[in-house]
Amino acid sequence: MIMRYSHIALVALSAAVLSLTSCREDPQLLPPEQVETHDTTLTDIAGFYLLNEGNMGSNKATLDYYDCARGLYTRDLYAWRNPDVPKELGDVGNDLAIYGSRLYAVINVSGKVEVMDARTARRIGQLDVPNCRNLCFSGAYGYVTSYAGPVSLDASHAQIGYVARFDTATLRVIDTCHVGYQPDGLAIWGDTLYVANSGGYMAPDYDSTVSVIPLDRFREQRRIPVAVNLQHLLADARGTLWVSSRGDYYDRPARLFCIDPLVGRVTDTLDLPVSGLWLSGDSLWYHSTQFSYVTMTEQVACGVIDVRTRRATPLSLTGADGRPVSLQRPYGLAVHPVTRDIYLTDARSYASPGILYCFRPDGTLRWSVRTGDIPAHFAFLRR
Repeated sequence: MIMRYSHIALVALSAAVLSLTSCREDPQLLPPEQVETHDTTLTDIAGFYLLNEGNMGSNKATLDYYDCARGLYTRDLYAWRNPDVPKELGDVGNDLAIYGSRLYAVINVSGKVEVMDARTARRIGQLDVPNCRNLCFSGAYGYVTSYAGPVSLDASHAQIGYVARFDTATLRVIDTCHVGYQPDGLAIWGDTLYVANSGGYMAPDYDSTVSVIPLDRFREQRRIPVAVNLQHLLADARGTLWVSSRGDYYDRPARLFCIDPLVGRVTDTLDLPVSGLWLSGDSLWYHSTQFSYVTMTEQVACGVIDVRTRRATPLSLTGADGRPVSLQRPYGLAVHPVTRDIYLTDARSYASPGILYCFRPDGTLRWSVRTGDIPAHFAFLRR
């Protein structure tokens, strides 16, 4: 999600380091690690944040920042800007968005939505939402999905999930709406909220529905049957809802579905496995790391879909030398709103630092940097 405001995007980090160091009593606290990409881009996009999930149970969710104008990548910015926060950002970063002047990070296992100043990444407060997953915004309110129960693959512990509505001014949850099992992605079209129910804790009896919630009543009106184990849900400008199914990793394949909200049903199916989506104008970018328990293999792919024709075109990624760039496990995806540069992350082993790649729109590599563990979620910052 992109934020618009008229202030200076970020103070020069070197100046911030000096000012913070001058009043800091702890001499052991080191400034954040920075890497120059030698690639400067001057647009109304100041930069972007990247939320690294970190492995579950390791309390290693971190926040990085890339300054487009200076070509400067800063690792673990949150820890530096908030040295007094216990356990730092928390356990498993699951979603990231900028709305108004604030930056919101969903920290799944820690059961909170961390709220920061979007310009400085300084902590403002938090919302306590158990097993929270994804969020979106409309007007004065934010909406976040919750699995409700504890993090557990034991189906007997699974609970009906809900969406929490919170006031963005007070950071208080003011209402909840029960949906299906283990709700994940959500999106707003018109005056209605749509929620993808995964049933991820219920395998092999996954949920397979999208909940329909009128915002004025904020109560589930009905459910649209789609496919098992739903994950992402996006609404394009033409009024189509795009929802991905991860399948069951056996004989029910992962696919991408189109829902017409006016008729309330699936109107098209793309035989395409999708692990991540990013909507930019009429282009829907995707990547997939499709695992099968039948073959015990992973298939990796990247591409773009024209939302008008619904045709998918594979993306060929090459280095400056023309050789293919092979991603081990593509995990995070974003597209620059102005330059159309493509940002793809590679989680690699899931247990060590990942890599962020920046590709030109034609798929040729501009630069790459090391990130935190499991780099996943982006949020662009406007000047």
